[in-house]
Amino acid sequence: MKKLRVLLIGAAFSADLHSEGYSRIMDKVQIVGICDRDLDRVAALAERYGFRGYEAYTDIDTAIGECHCDVVDICMPNFLHYQVAMKALHAGFDIICEKPLATKVEDAQDMVDTAHRLGRHIYYAEDWLFAPAFRKAIAIMDSGQVGKPLYIRARESHCGSHSPFAQKIEYCGGGCMIHLGVHPVGFLLALKDNRWTELVAMTSGGGDTNLVHSQMEGEDWAGAFLRFADGTYAALEANYVTTGGMEDVLDIYCEKGCIHVDLSFAGPVKVFSIDGLDYTVEKAEITTGWSRPAVDEKYNLGYCGEIDHFVDCALAGKDAQVGLRGRDGLETLKVIHLIYQSAKEGKHIRNREQEEQNEV
Repeated sequence: MKKLRVLLIGAAFSADLHSEGYSRIMDKVQIVGICDRDLDRVAALAERYGFRGYEAYTDIDTAIGECHCDVVDICMPNFLHYQVAMKALHAGFDIICEKPLATKVEDAQDMVDTAHRLGRHIYYAEDWLFAPAFRKAIAIMDSGQVGKPLYIRARESHCGSHSPFAQKIEYCGGGCMIHLGVHPVGFLLALKDNRWTELVAMTSGGGDTNLVHSQMEGEDWAGAFLRFADGTYAALEANYVTTGGMEDVLDIYCEKGCIHVDLSFAGPVKVFSIDGLDYTVEKAEITTGWSRPAVDEKYNLGYCGEIDHFVDCALAGKDAQVGLRGRDGLETLKVIHLIYQSAKEGKHIRNREQEEQNEV
């Protein structure tokens, strides 16, 4: 069986998430290269997941130019996605790109247009779409047993990133909405095939107007209301003011019932520790006292499923499912920037193109 040859660009946080997925499907994938300016980090990542026979690189141009791969997996800070993606696409490779697709809409558009022109695929890594609990919720909703969905509420939040790349808009593209809200936005757009009709939003504004993180240029709280072409309403929230660990929450209110999913804190293990544990859940500030340690966290958050899907699609030379394509990442970024526009201008934004399609 032919294996998909993958070049990882980056060996830190995102690369760790993706590597967990690759490590479970080594029968159909081979990590042939890992690029990071810190070779100790490369070695540690490879050792952690049992990668063997790979080439280590410290320079992106050299890695893309010399590595014999099929796919370039971009696990870099937001502001580098565009630069690395364009190098990889022009070199003739498909790419996997973490969220957000880029920091600027025009860059994301250029990525999508370039991939189309060159006959390459962009696989957009939206892990919510492969979170088992969310997939179960979608299956129940689609079954019709709870009736037509009327209103959906989705949120991702935690206490805030300490990465220097999350502090400045130049590097991140915004605040918590582009960094965390990208998940509920992308997830709901995928459910509704990107067909939204209107939105209105508010944010904390960034800097001194933030609720907690005054050193952060982007906002630390953001919320938006959207309406979709089928009449469904949605409320989306992202914030950096949530203590106690990351929250991923989805609520679906239907004609004959409702569905509630708490992705982060529904684990079956409960522990009391006086001294504290090494780890419980992502972004938990303390681990003393009672806690619920995550069980197979990366799988349950969807990272393993999305990587498996991308590998299968790349081996077959086909696009990913709706929500995981480059153009879905582009639509997600467009909506996020419109959320920022709505909040800044106090403006109710209508999607005139979609409204005209509805009238036809």
